[in-house]
Parts: sequence; structure tokens; C-alpha cells
Amino acid sequence: MGENIHLEKNVADGVAVIRLDRPKVNALSSDMMRDLHAICDELAVDDTTRAVVVTGGRNNFAAGADISEFPSFTAETAQQFSNMFNDSLLALENLPQVTISAINGFALGGGLEVAVATDFRMIAEDGRMGVPEIQLGLIPGGGGTQRLARLAGVTMAKDMVYSGRHVGAEEALANKIVSSIHDPDELQDAAIAKAAQYATGPAALRMAKRAILDGLALPLGEAVKVEAEQFGACFATDDCRTGVQSFMENGPGKATFSGR
Repeated sequence: MGENIHLEKNVADGVAVIRLDRPKVNALSSDMMRDLHAICDELAVDDTTRAVVVTGGRNNFAAGADISEFPSFTAETAQQFSNMFNDSLLALENLPQVTISAINGFALGGGLEVAVATDFRMIAEDGRMGVPEIQLGLIPGGGGTQRLARLAGVTMAKDMVYSGRHVGAEEALANKIVSSIHDPDELQDAAIAKAAQYATGPAALRMAKRAILDGLALPLGEAVKVEAEQFGACFATDDCRTGVQSFMENGPGKATFSGR
């Protein structure tokens, strides 16, 4: 796709990998974020891809935005950059596929913001996460203050944002920022294997994701109506018919789904 971000499809059945690849530490440039948006636009209409892994490779996930762009910013252009960055991460967050970040090394600043825009985060034992922007006289500008608070709670988010400190894998797991910890050399394979499990799931995964994401922004009374709408949409899928029939005839957990 772009020089520093790559899309590889069918690394396993129905699984694609988005790879951040900008030496030395995958600093996220404006061009990379625009390319990420374009990749997400492509994946959003790709019915053959049913799960996506985001990775920075063996050494680092992403050490943040490209700070070399910042000296030229004014208040206005900085806000435009933040809006562009957020648009790209909303495109990632809203992908219909299940998304997993595989975090080796550092996921800092914009790198953490990319990771928390995916459904799940799997981290290496030596992984480090943080939002150190306060040390530059800044705050996170790619949704970090918002998604981190929703994941880890307001107090933990304030601690990380106000101090700029890094958290290790164990602390990230304890605070629900990540879902599992892995050997660094086995992380990517583990993430692809987990994605492959979701790739065999029913079309209802898309409805479940939509219900959760849309419902989070609504009062409960309105959110359950969103859930009801997505529940109804399941009954228009082949997988629902297959799953119900299989349950009636063979019991739970025996259905083979097509993703349609």
C-alpha cells in the first residue's frame, strides 16, 4: 500500500496482516496514517477477510507519531493533524472484521493509540505501553485520552496521561489494556492463530462488534435498541440459519459457518 505500511492478505484462511514498517521504531508519519486509512477502506469492503492483525514486527509496534513534523505546527494545523489521525483510527476501529494488535517492544503515544483502536491487544513479555506526550508539553491527539479511559478506567488513564510513564506487560494486563502476554518470538504467530479462530466465526461477529461500539456512546435505554437491531440483523444471515439448525440437530458448538 504505502512505503512504510503494508497489507498482506490470506496469511491464514480469512486473516490479513497490517504491518507497520518504518525504521527504526515505526514512528507514525502523516503519510503512514493516511495509508492506514486507505488500507482500512479496502478491508471494510473485503468479504474474504474476516480477521485482521496489526503488527510492527519483532522489535517495536510503534514508538509514537513522527515528532519531526511537529515544529512547523500551529494550533490550527495541529488540530487538523489530530483530526486526520483520529479519522484513520476510527476507520480501523470500525472495521467489520475482528482486529488484534500484536505488540512487541514499544507502543507509545500514537502507537498505543493505534493498538487501543483494535478489538484486542496481545503483548510480548518485554512490551511497553504509554502515552508520554505530557513530557513534550502535549496531550495525546489520536484518541488516547478517550479509548484508554474506556479500557483501563478513568483513574488509570489519568495516571498514564498525566505522568507520561510507561507500563509493562503485567501492569497492562492487570488494567485490562491488553488481553494476553506472550513470548516475544511467538507473539505474531499467536496473534495470527487467534485471528484465524475468529475468521471461522459467524457473520454475527460483525453484528456483535457494531452493537458494542455503537452502544458505548449511548444511554442504556437507547443502546439496547441498537442491540435489538443487530440481533434482528443476524436472522438475515445464512450463518444464523445454519447455527440454529445445527444446535437443534447436533447440540451446541457443532456448526460450520460461512461468514455470510
